Amino acid sequence: MTAPTHRPDILHRTENAVSWITLNRPEAMNAVTWDQRERVIALLAEASADPAVRAVVVTATGKGFCAGADLRGAPATGERVAGDVARMIRLGAQRLITAVLDCEKPVLAAVNGTAAGIGAHLALACDLVIAAEPARFIEVFVRRGLVPDGGGAYLLPRLIGPQKAKELMFFGDAVPAAEAERLGLVNKVVPAEELEAAARDWAERLAQGPTRALALAKQLVNASLDGDRSAALAAEATAQEINMTTADANEGVASFVERRTPKYLGR
Repeated sequence: MTAPTHRPDILHRTENAVSWITLNRPEAMNAVTWDQRERVIALLAEASADPAVRAVVVTATGKGFCAGADLRGAPATGERVAGDVARMIRLGAQRLITAVLDCEKPVLAAVNGTAAGIGAHLALACDLVIAAEPARFIEVFVRRGLVPDGGGAYLLPRLIGPQKAKELMFFGDAVPAAEAERLGLVNKVVPAEELEAAARDWAERLAQGPTRALALAKQLVNASLDGDRSAALAAEATAQEINMTTADANEGVASFVERRTPKYLGR
């Protein structure tokens, strides 16, 4: 008789310069545990540092993308005192969302099913979002008497404006994939059976691009709504200055002059 094997809660592989990070607790609709969160944060940091990784996909198994946070796997704590909740949010949900926003490689969410609470914010923090037709996005916090956390009140107004963001947060209604695309939460909706192929197509296109230029463009866009025009333009000029030291920028200019397709190496 063989001993039972432990199924990993996070699946990970790298193919064609794409790091695939897959939540793998389908029986729990991929509600993310403390251990899963730490593993995803670590994998995103590794992707940033690894020149062999040039794009990232975050997806999940089963019918749910991520049903929110599952705190049952968190380290045990004693009696709650003032400051504990804020610290938990800072070190937990906010670190996860920040890891996606700060990843130096483009991050694509392939949303296979329901994305609720921090699960919705995990998807919406990604640079691009492809959703399967059955997917839904739910700001579930209000249903439990909670304030949205995990960066929700930061992300949503920047994607769809403050009025619509408040509507989603105040009512907690499920937003179907097609409506999410219309609102601007999602880039593309595809049939469920085509999700992986669609994500692979976009991710591998990104992985063939000028990786450092994409990282700098990501930083500029993510910071653009947080500062004034002069700061944004100064950051843009500095980013281009840095980018012009890369091999890919030189290749891009040379290929234009020589009228050929560029071959980017991510350096």
